[in-house]
Amino acid sequence: MIENRLAELGITLPEPPKAVGAYVPALRSGNLLYVSGQLPLREGRILAQGPVGSACTPDEAREAARQCILNMLAIARREAGSLDAIARVVQLQGFVHVSAGESANIVPTINAASELLFEIFGETGRHSRAAIGVAALPLGAAVEILATLELDK
Repeated sequence: MIENRLAELGITLPEPPKAVGAYVPALRSGNLLYVSGQLPLREGRILAQGPVGSACTPDEAREAARQCILNMLAIARREAGSLDAIARVVQLQGFVHVSAGESANIVPTINAASELLFEIFGETGRHSRAAIGVAALPLGAAVEILATLELDK
């Protein structure tokens, strides 16, 4: 199962991050769990800030995208009781802070998140996706990711 897969991969999920605004970290509707946008927070600090390629490196942005996924999964585990309750990753929306006219780092950054989900969930981790370049993100983050998950009950 997924919880065992995390252990096999040596992945430990962080404490679920708290909302940094007037919203809830996740909302369940029927068998869908909508996880709010997650920033690359680790131990209370943003891993990568500013535009990718100028303020942070593409590798730092990819690591930040993976951290967003770990934070999202921590919230999903809290809401669903276990990651084993996730039947499918339905959709991912990734936002990458880029400078005007720059787009080369958008897809590779969000690919890091998609690749991690596939590594953890296998085929049920394949998802629809949007990868969007933006001029700014909350707390100066380089990446923000939100997800829709299907729960098995």
